[in-house]
Amino acid sequence: MPSLQNTTATVDVENVGGIDSTRLEFAPGVTVLAGRNATNRTSFLQALMAALGSERASLKGDADQGTVTLDLDGETYTRELTRTNGGVAFAGNPYLEDPQVADLFAFLLESNPARRAVVRDEDLRELILRPVDVDEIEARISQLQAEKRGIDDRLSELSEASRERDSLEEEHARVASQLETAEAELETARESLDAVQGSDSESTSSEQLESLRETRSQLEDVSYDLETERESVSSLETERSELEAELDELSTVNEDELDDLAGQIEQIRGRKRELDEIISQLQTVIQFNEQITEGGVTDLLGEDGTTHREADGGAITDRLFPDQSNDVTCWTCGSQVDTDQIESTVSRLQTLRQEKVERRNELDRELEELKAQRKNHTETRDERAQLERALETTEAELADRTARITELEARRDELLEEIENLESAVEADEDDEELLAAQKELTQAELERDRLERRRDALAEDIADLESRLDERDQLEARREEINADLEDLRTRIERVEREAIEAFNEHMGTVVDLLDYGNLARIWLEYRHPETSDDAIFELHVTRQTDDGTTYEDSVAHLSESEREVTGLVLALAGYLVHDVHEEMPFILLDSLEAIDSERIAQLVEYLEQYASYIVVALLPEDATALDEEYQRIAEI
Repeated sequence: MPSLQNTTATVDVENVGGIDSTRLEFAPGVTVLAGRNATNRTSFLQALMAALGSERASLKGDADQGTVTLDLDGETYTRELTRTNGGVAFAGNPYLEDPQVADLFAFLLESNPARRAVVRDEDLRELILRPVDVDEIEARISQLQAEKRGIDDRLSELSEASRERDSLEEEHARVASQLETAEAELETARESLDAVQGSDSESTSSEQLESLRETRSQLEDVSYDLETERESVSSLETERSELEAELDELSTVNEDELDDLAGQIEQIRGRKRELDEIISQLQTVIQFNEQITEGGVTDLLGEDGTTHREADGGAITDRLFPDQSNDVTCWTCGSQVDTDQIESTVSRLQTLRQEKVERRNELDRELEELKAQRKNHTETRDERAQLERALETTEAELADRTARITELEARRDELLEEIENLESAVEADEDDEELLAAQKELTQAELERDRLERRRDALAEDIADLESRLDERDQLEARREEINADLEDLRTRIERVEREAIEAFNEHMGTVVDLLDYGNLARIWLEYRHPETSDDAIFELHVTRQTDDGTTYEDSVAHLSESEREVTGLVLALAGYLVHDVHEEMPFILLDSLEAIDSERIAQLVEYLEQYASYIVVALLPEDATALDEEYQRIAEI
């Protein structure tokens, strides 16, 4: 955050809260908005919040549009508020694009979510961790788990390939040994033939014997190819049966069903968006009315001290003192309304909001179920399409190989007939049976040698292919180890983030509690608990009390008085401001509704916060403002 020590902030407001029109200027440091209730101090703070990025502001009851302009450090930030059928729409260029952290821990009005969470005993884990992107961590965990499953499947396939390679290597060694024997036998057959023929022996059957040898060699090649094709056909038939069985197990997906699911999902998303908007609008109305009922007629007076609407001509003093009158001016229509009636309406609105929240949660569950159904249907459809393509490819290859077998069988029959004719011719022309026998033996030895060489070469090729596939196993195993380490880190990171957040909150809450020096409240602290029955941890808030004699004992938040809850909520919110370093992006801290803290402690708290925020704007009653440093800028009229 740039230094703003010498920068004056100028704020122009029109038709926000109870303000018609006003302009305020204040220098860096502490600015005290001193005044009684119903003097537009809260309205001004809400207007400033709007300029800084918040949407926790309301329009003036009789206005349809309002604006806030903040001039700061040479820049101008503008926010427009427009009344809609369901609430207030915001536009413009605020100081912050994302005001979430500031809304939680810098804009500490009475309606501040952190303060309200303690008062209403709501879930603190979600609130404290809201600025931390836990969803991103969980998404990364899911991504890594999916990658790990893919690697496990691939490693399982490679384990099978490794076993197959070992088997092939054993067979390769066996065939190599047989080949050595066959080559030795071939050499012996050659020597035998040479011995029978003699060095100058010429026979009329020599050419026929050579043809017979070559034809038998061709027959061996054809027989080998035929055997290979039959093995391939057998494997393809098995594969086809498996694919057909898998297809039979898969249900048929109707595209109309997928379109219907997509329509239902979009419809529910639309209803969810509507509910989110309604819930947000209800919350804004509830918070604004709570400010009215809890703070009296806060911010309902104009600059001249008159109400915005006095159609009934009643005395203003009747509206200023709740003990004399229970009526307040309605911020929507300007008429006089009994406070009890507003509280009753707020109660009904809270019930309605809870009903809407429960309905939204139901829609969330329905949406997840429909998305799961659509995912299953899509995966089934894609799997079926993939299986059908594989089956089509398998059947086409099966047909090709079956046709090839037919061709090879025909060729084999031709060669068998040719061999038979050659053998008959040799036998007819050769008187030396010993020479014929030697020639046959040589031919058989050559055929066996050739067959074993082909088998050895085919095995070597298969082994090389498996080796190339297995080369990636080391990389996959290394990546798997990396993923395991990353998953362990991510799984513990969320817990570390939770524990570190609690530790930091406890440290800063301890600092603030010591600063406020409440004798009865010795300590406010968070406990980290992770029930076995839940995926999420619980941040449980504890209070330690101290008696006059120094004895300490633990008490629950439920037993705190209303003022003690307010103090505890403020302490939690201030701790969040310090833990999340909100001052690094937000130069303002706004304080309101500090009546539960006495003036001396307020002064100590403001002085402590000066080291963090460039601008501290605090709304105080006149008697509380007197305890603060006289050098602080004071604004009495808004």
